[in-house]
Amino acid sequence: MSPRFFYTGDIQVGQTIELASTTGHHVTRVLRVKTGDSVILFNGEGGEFSARITSDRKNITTVTIDKFSAIERESPLTIELVQALCVNEKMDLIIQKSVELGVSSIQPVTTTRSIVRLNNERAIKRLEHWQRVIISACEQCGRNLVPTISPLVSFTDWVSQTKTCKPDHLGFMLSVTGNTSLKELPIPPSLLRITLVTGPEGGLT
Repeated sequence: MSPRFFYTGDIQVGQTIELASTTGHHVTRVLRVKTGDSVILFNGEGGEFSARITSDRKNITTVTIDKFSAIERESPLTIELVQALCVNEKMDLIIQKSVELGVSSIQPVTTTRSIVRLNNERAIKRLEHWQRVIISACEQCGRNLVPTISPLVSFTDWVSQTKTCKPDHLGFMLSVTGNTSLKELPIPPSLLRITLVTGPEGGLT
């Protein structure tokens, strides 16, 4: 399978694109892809593009777009993950795996038991980092639509802004003390959307 890379910007068949320096370095120096080899590009707007390396010199890598494939690997359900802030490595892993499993959007929240506390500046930097984690996960798992991640808010604020679930929307909260399994939850016959709320290391209060 050809390696996949995210490209920020418009992509057209027949177009020659210069890859970002970090992407180009990863393509040619880490993966050892050579001129003439095939790669896949996607820009998060749907579908993917077959391309080939046409030049690699002076740290500049260019590819030519050969074909567009309108292929998506998305869940039929819209899945929102409301994830309480965890320590960095755990948070990264949760975001990575949730993207690979098909979530559509992620809302990070702070809770009473959250160990990690971020001021505004650090929260912005973490959001940018999480966006890179999401893109990397999409590159690895084959998704062409990039899930969104919202700015960090308090769990209380998220609850106050959340609307009542419609008949086609199922919302549930994971709890270490819960006594109802997922199999026991009533599933709406016309289910289209799921909201999953999960707490930090100490659980939700």
